Amino acid sequence: MTEPAEATARMLAWARNSAAYRLSRRMMTERELSDAIKRKARQKFEGITEEQLAAVSAAAIEYGHLVHALDDKSYAEVAVRSAVRSGRSRRAISRRLAQKGIERQIVEDAVQVADDLVAALAFARKRAFGPFRRVPLDDKRAARELAAFARNGFGFEIGKAILSMDLEEGETILAGQPFA
Repeated sequence: MTEPAEATARMLAWARNSAAYRLSRRMMTERELSDAIKRKARQKFEGITEEQLAAVSAAAIEYGHLVHALDDKSYAEVAVRSAVRSGRSRRAISRRLAQKGIERQIVEDAVQVADDLVAALAFARKRAFGPFRRVPLDDKRAARELAAFARNGFGFEIGKAILSMDLEEGETILAGQPFA
């Protein structure tokens, strides 16, 4: 007996229901939804073919778009705002969005609103660096703080600028930002 080349009505209905459930719980990219649906479909439907997997995945993505719950552009915009608030650099944000399968142009457009200085200040506040430091600055601590900025994708100039700021200046910059 040969396997059907097209997905069955039961498979497609399951794909829509599964997509609705997943998208109601959290925002996802198209690739994340596709991967999740394919993974679960392999478990649920014994002997499912690659063509059927592709059809089931496409049905889930189509349903997500139909109900306006799946939009990579909106996902990227929300992720950028959240990442800046948590102290991530443009470079780190771009890399993470690319890993999630978002198209390069969408990523480039979304990170345009990210300000590395604001993100670096948020990072410094979290780690008690720069103007938020509670102990005196010495050469060893300055090198450690600059290295931490570099590891997190911030340039040397931004790190030096933050190390030389005072608390009032840092708080003023963060207070003036819509998503800091």
